[in-house]
Amino acid sequence: MKVMICIGSSCHIRGSYDVVNKLKSLVDNNTSVEHVDLCGSFCMGECGKGVCIKVDEKKYVVEKENIEEFYLEHIKK
Repeated sequence: MKVMICIGSSCHIRGSYDVVNKLKSLVDNNTSVEHVDLCGSFCMGECGKGVCIKVDEKKYVVEKENIEEFYLEHIKK
């Protein structure tokens, strides 16, 4: 599974750094490393809505406060 997290300026302002760190921690502690490929990306076109995350080919918008829920629903399978 490929998980891309936007680190562009708009997402950075909305907390992408915190989202990256929290997701990395969740993946490292709960999921096999082979299962998830975390990587950064620049703008994915969802500016203004929150931090954009693309899981495989589907885009989501998250906030740092709901990243654990997002992880449980969309990444940990």
